[in-house]
Amino acid sequence: MEMPEVLISEGLIRKRVEELAWMISEEYKGVDNLLVLGVLRGCYMFMADLTRMLTVPRQVDFLAVSSYGDTTAAGPVRLIMDTRKDVTGKHVLLVDDIIDTGTTLQYLTETLKARNPASLKTCVFLRKEERLETDAKVDFIGFDIPDVWVVGYGLDRGDDYRALPYIGEVSGD
Repeated sequence: MEMPEVLISEGLIRKRVEELAWMISEEYKGVDNLLVLGVLRGCYMFMADLTRMLTVPRQVDFLAVSSYGDTTAAGPVRLIMDTRKDVTGKHVLLVDDIIDTGTTLQYLTETLKARNPASLKTCVFLRKEERLETDAKVDFIGFDIPDVWVVGYGLDRGDDYRALPYIGEVSGD
């Protein structure tokens, strides 16, 4: 397996996650308990680093969706694991690894809004702005990237490369 070329270095990632944690902590200053809700599996590294750096009281939970399977072509979004915590009346921060077309984020925000949280904001590590097909709102963005297939820092290609400490680019075939 060939190692992908570095698109975003480990050092840049760490610096940006620190900045995001500060912004989010400022946004939720005074909130009793923030529920940080991660979209598995891609968010796990980003969310772990982010939640350790937050300075506000928080709980962590996860949900999982499927839209890619083992291919590189997106399909319909399916909720395959729901949260364990009730989001009703809670301040929720939805954390995802990447927003591409926006379909997954829009599906999840609509699903969660229907459960009546006190507030719902979104944080994505990577955004491919030129690929967006929805008006899914992103409140906190790590990096804007070009329309290339990326791996590392939790993101995969066929379950490979997730554990890389940087974001790398691989060919899409």
